[in-house]
Amino acid sequence: MKLDILAFGAHPDDVELGAGATIAKAIAKGKKVGIIDLTRGELGTRGSAEIRDREAAAAAKILGVSARENLGFADGFFVNDKEHQLEIIKMVRKYQPDMVLCNAIDDRHIDHGKGSKLVSDACFLSGLVKIETQLDGERTNQGQWRPKVVYHYIQWKNIKPDFVVDVSEFIKKKTEAILAYSSQFHDPASKEPETPISSKTFIESVNYRAKDLGRLVGVEYAEGFTTERFVAVKNIDDLI
Repeated sequence: MKLDILAFGAHPDDVELGAGATIAKAIAKGKKVGIIDLTRGELGTRGSAEIRDREAAAAAKILGVSARENLGFADGFFVNDKEHQLEIIKMVRKYQPDMVLCNAIDDRHIDHGKGSKLVSDACFLSGLVKIETQLDGERTNQGQWRPKVVYHYIQWKNIKPDFVVDVSEFIKKKTEAILAYSSQFHDPASKEPETPISSKTFIESVNYRAKDLGRLVGVEYAEGFTTERFVAVKNIDDLI
């Protein structure tokens, strides 16, 4: 299956929190989008890996993505090495995305920055013909594939975006997908430990950031991204 966009997250819920509305908008416009989670979030304070699996499936259904896979890397302990790069290369070559979205370049959780660089490096290596990969159960080598662009969504830290996407019509869909991770967020009946994202105001802060970015560009809500190289447009009208 060839996808237009492949979004990577170090943990289930990273993609929804960072780029959920952008993904919903792309799907509404007919784009095929997939999500690859690097870990099962097994070190998360609240819930469990099994709960997170179910929540991720529910969020994927809400967004309407075409595929979602989990690579099963070790939460908190995966590294940017050949072994992990090859697993990501397999996914890039399998889905052949034109665009890759991945974690913030720097963030509070160490997995976010690690995941960001790991995915970015693997996207480059995926275009090298002499790196051979095979999917499980197949004998033939995959062909090389390099995405046209790699963009990084913004997470905990307030990183200045290089561009923003107007997501005014899709902020409710994003919030719905985020709340599919019910074990993670505020629940007055929960007896699990409090975390920075389980506070009453966390979801409000996510929406506030989108509203503030929207304010700065004259729309209701926006999501921000950083780039690894200049963003090019074919027509001056694309900048309006």
